[in-house]
Amino acid sequence: MYRELSSLASQGQPIRVAVTGAGGFMGRGICLQLGITPGFRLIAAVDVDRPQAAEAARLYGAPWVEATSGAAIAQALTQRRTIVTDDFFALLEHGQAEIDVLVESTNNLGFALRAVEYALRNGIHVVLMNAELDCFFGPWLHQVGKESGALVSSDAGDQHGVLLRLLEEIQLWGLEVVMAGNIKGFLDRYATPASILEEANIRHLDPIACAAMTDGTKLNIEMALVANATGLIPSRPGMIGPRAEHVHEVFDKFDLESLRNPGVVDYLLGAEPGGGVFAVGYCEHPVQREYLKYYKMGEGPFYLFYRPYHLCHLETPYAIASVAIGKRPILIPQRPRVADVVAYAKCDLPADTEISIGLGGNHLYGLIERQTILRSSDLVPICLFEQERDEQKVRIIRPVRKDHPITWHDVALPETTLVDTFRQQEPLLENP
Repeated sequence: MYRELSSLASQGQPIRVAVTGAGGFMGRGICLQLGITPGFRLIAAVDVDRPQAAEAARLYGAPWVEATSGAAIAQALTQRRTIVTDDFFALLEHGQAEIDVLVESTNNLGFALRAVEYALRNGIHVVLMNAELDCFFGPWLHQVGKESGALVSSDAGDQHGVLLRLLEEIQLWGLEVVMAGNIKGFLDRYATPASILEEANIRHLDPIACAAMTDGTKLNIEMALVANATGLIPSRPGMIGPRAEHVHEVFDKFDLESLRNPGVVDYLLGAEPGGGVFAVGYCEHPVQREYLKYYKMGEGPFYLFYRPYHLCHLETPYAIASVAIGKRPILIPQRPRVADVVAYAKCDLPADTEISIGLGGNHLYGLIERQTILRSSDLVPICLFEQERDEQKVRIIRPVRKDHPITWHDVALPETTLVDTFRQQEPLLENP
């Protein structure tokens, strides 16, 4: 891919990219990387916090200008300056012909859904740093893109994207995938934006996003993405997640033989290498096992493969190039989907509790669950609790105990963009 990108750079035909959420921690990193990796041009840095979007444009390293009106955006495009704006839809209205790929890196589910759908309907490829949108509305967005000829892809550097690339290699080698695994450093199901504030500040993260990572919701979302791309399932709600010192302990921590059919997604807690991902493959061919033994992979028949890092924004250009040049997304959700992430009570929830933040808020955490169990038990996906500032809030209508899942009988859901799109997506979840 590097050779193709270098060629595009030398020909003066870079891939033209806009980044939403450019002012956030990951968004700034992506803009920086687009100025380092050859073959890219940052058309626009978009964020509600325009000074932070300007910082992202500065990191990219080319001339930039703030543009908030259609006329200013059009002028900036003719001058070939990077646009700094807080109005994504004005940018698309006046500059869609100048954008090849949109990178969505906000943590706002409602805005992201509208923005990505709008971009896809206008023929712009999309890379999702927004794993929540990817997980909950991926089938819908892939269908929208199919209708216009645009592609939507997961990021290549987040855990699920790295795992999909690792699993593809294992399958190319002819091994049966038994487990796709994440490595989680720390877990507190009851973390809130307030309790995690100091850590969020140290890491330069939004405290809501940091709470969603700490309480395990983000982990479960990432592994649901892997499950729905591969057919691997969680063996129980939230997965097993044993504590370990090192990833090599996977053989002791899991009964791999019992998990072979159809294979599972899971994680290790506190294991080294921190920030890594792993997979377990199975091979019973006696000659192949001799080769694998020679290659220092062990006696078998179970074999561990792992990558000791995932580099998020450094790897995003690979995903951008995959859709713009290779016409191949990093991850494609299968149908029917096999897993979703269910809402659980983070604390006792009395009747009339209003919930405005589902992911990383005070009231809920998310656990992966098999789709068949979710439907038979009337469990509610956690994405539906995420509300925009001016929307009516989700209301708990009967008490729910701490650590219990939320069912459809427990909530009153207002009519929102997320709820409406979720209902439109339902047929796609069931029909191949």
